[in-house]
Amino acid sequence: MQERRKVERKILVAYTQVFDLYGGSLLGYLGDLTVIGAMVISERAYPVEYELTLAIELPELTGIQPVQLNLKARSVWCNQDLSPQYYNIGFEFLEISEAQKEVVEAIVKVYEFRRDMPSSI
Repeated sequence: MQERRKVERKILVAYTQVFDLYGGSLLGYLGDLTVIGAMVISERAYPVEYELTLAIELPELTGIQPVQLNLKARSVWCNQDLSPQYYNIGFEFLEISEAQKEVVEAIVKVYEFRRDMPSSI
């Protein structure tokens, strides 16, 4: 399958909850994040083209005030995870301000899973 991603996916190591802001329910946990979208690991499948406002509970970051990032989003894919009780859901952000982009970039910078190999190996 050809890769169509325009922004490199960043896998996060923070345990970050994601809620449906207006539905009030826990969607799941943030799997990865970019300024254009996110993957949420959920116990429930969601249909493609499902629109909602994601409420991402932010990890503690120096210099970042908001404790929750609210972003309008649309599901663009949903696949069963390797663990069959979970689903991976790809969301595209429909609206994101410059201030919200800065917060996302800070989250990625601090909590990105490092794929670099130690130089001693």
